[in-house]
Amino acid sequence: MTVLITGAAGFIGSFVARALLDRGESVVGVDNLNDYYDVTLKQARLARLDGKGFEFVQADIADREAMDSLFSRRADITRIVHLAAQAGVRYSLINPYAYAQSNVMGTLVLFEAARQLARLDHFVYASSSSVYGTNSKLPFATEDRVDNPVSLYAATKKANELMAHAYGHLFELPLSGLRFFTVYGPWGRPDMAAFIFTRKILAGEPIPVFNQGDMRRDFTYIDDIVAGVIGCLDSPPADRSQSRVYNLGNNRSERLLDYIAIIEEALGRKAEVELLPMQPGDVKETYADIADSTRDFGFVPKTPIAEGIPRFIAWYRDFYGV
Repeated sequence: MTVLITGAAGFIGSFVARALLDRGESVVGVDNLNDYYDVTLKQARLARLDGKGFEFVQADIADREAMDSLFSRRADITRIVHLAAQAGVRYSLINPYAYAQSNVMGTLVLFEAARQLARLDHFVYASSSSVYGTNSKLPFATEDRVDNPVSLYAATKKANELMAHAYGHLFELPLSGLRFFTVYGPWGRPDMAAFIFTRKILAGEPIPVFNQGDMRRDFTYIDDIVAGVIGCLDSPPADRSQSRVYNLGNNRSERLLDYIAIIEEALGRKAEVELLPMQPGDVKETYADIADSTRDFGFVPKTPIAEGIPRFIAWYRDFYGV
């Protein structure tokens, strides 16, 4: 049986694909290789997956004809990990249509295609901690209300959860959503804090620090996220009509300035900090309650930022020859 992974050239998708291949799974990876960020990085991630058991399909998940063709040809798909999305809170202010097309229409196309499979054991999809908006109760728990998004990106992720609820109820699709909390690590996205800060510090440029530095994030290392994704994939819901949602975070809320200090220490350089106001669509703090994911599939994050950041820096130096 085969696992379909969308966003296979992406940060999380490439790691999940590698982990599944390493345990002998057959994997079909889909990605459109768009130029939202450096395509050569995406291609380098894919190069790590090349080999027995892996098929790559370059296609847009919102392309109904392409997805119907893939699902018809690969009738052996029994599990889906849907990670493809237009990412980024700030970019949603610039190109909102990309979010509706990829995150909403793309997910709808996949739900419809999944309905046609002869056998579907589990469909796991990526949501986001951004759905919590400006909720003041901490840590964020999955039973909290999330109907006040402060970015279009967050609204599209909430839309995915609502669509999943409807498809589970109507068609008994076994669906689980994962709200990721600020994922970082080797092979990460260039638009994320670790990447931006590292590049600018090494270049001697000031780093942008929003809300005057008064920010906290639940930074979650990639290996822990992968363990959570696969743990969830291996634990489908007992009641196929009830879609589930889980938090995947480090269960710690870290000061942004402490995060920067660890990057400085790992690089052996001090950052020039440019203190800026809060950006539209951003939130001051995130913090994951992971009680449900720990209970249901044994999710226990193990990597503090003091360990994860030096691993990212080591990869960055090696990959970019710094």
